[in-house]
Amino acid sequence: MRAHRLTLPVLAVAFAVVAAPLPGGAAEAGGPGAEWVEVFSPDGTISRTRVAVAVETRAAPGEVAADVVAVQETGAPDQRFDLVFVGDGYTAGEIGVFHEHVVSKWEELSAVEPFRSYRQYFNVWQVNVVSNQSGVDHDPTLGTNRDTALDMGFWCQGRDTQTERLLCVNQTKAGQYGALAPQADQVIALGNTAKYGGAGGGVATAAGANDQAGQIAVHELGHSIGELADEYDYPYDRYSGEEPAEVNVSADPTGAKWSAYLGQASPDGGVVGAFEGARYHAHGLYRPTDNSIMRTLGREFNLVGRDAMVEAFRAKVPELR
Repeated sequence: MRAHRLTLPVLAVAFAVVAAPLPGGAAEAGGPGAEWVEVFSPDGTISRTRVAVAVETRAAPGEVAADVVAVQETGAPDQRFDLVFVGDGYTAGEIGVFHEHVVSKWEELSAVEPFRSYRQYFNVWQVNVVSNQSGVDHDPTLGTNRDTALDMGFWCQGRDTQTERLLCVNQTKAGQYGALAPQADQVIALGNTAKYGGAGGGVATAAGANDQAGQIAVHELGHSIGELADEYDYPYDRYSGEEPAEVNVSADPTGAKWSAYLGQASPDGGVVGAFEGARYHAHGLYRPTDNSIMRTLGREFNLVGRDAMVEAFRAKVPELR
């Protein structure tokens, strides 16, 4: 491992959860002042929920300093996908624990195709963010608060008291620290907790010490690398908009959008066809297979999604084509 002590310049990169436009005229739940986050369940099911917009503080540039460690470095950052892990709730004496959590999550991610076959297309960085106290907010119970660098907490930092497993982070601070890495194509914030939890957004989160939470990273990289749509159908009913841009969802019930794959066996099980229910709508949108990683954690990418990922890999890393 190589470690570099870096301090963020005044013009820092920031990430935020942004509520995407809702296709097909669907009404927004939660009203103004709310934002979408993805919620992941231990059984693998995925949904979205609206939570109150966080009032996030920004760390002063002089405070954003941390060691950056290369967990895996295979090439120049502008010619690789750079995956950056930041940690919250890890004290100075627990950075070794954070490293173990990062390695575990990367090994889980890179065991899934096409990451396994294209592992060398990635640089993996860990940013050793040091917190004053160990753990995250609202763990083990709602109302338990800790002094941590990135303000991570269950129940979405107390903003959604209906969903304990919703583990949210100060997106702005996480982005500031993530920007210390040479490049950041995807930032994942790990919390120092064994309780299952995570959330999807600009900076995805996962419980560092939970063996199931690593699948969240697989799903999120499907979005950020392959530009894949979610294939689950919560919470809206019928879609009536234009043909979606994403390659893995279609308003055409024949599946003509992925006609080259129709009838072929898919790594996630079954054969490619046109299955109704996708991109948050139960009706009017179709997905290529019954149950891929973009619908349920712990699954494989379907053929359409896998090829989209490979195409993105090869476009970013021409020397390894």
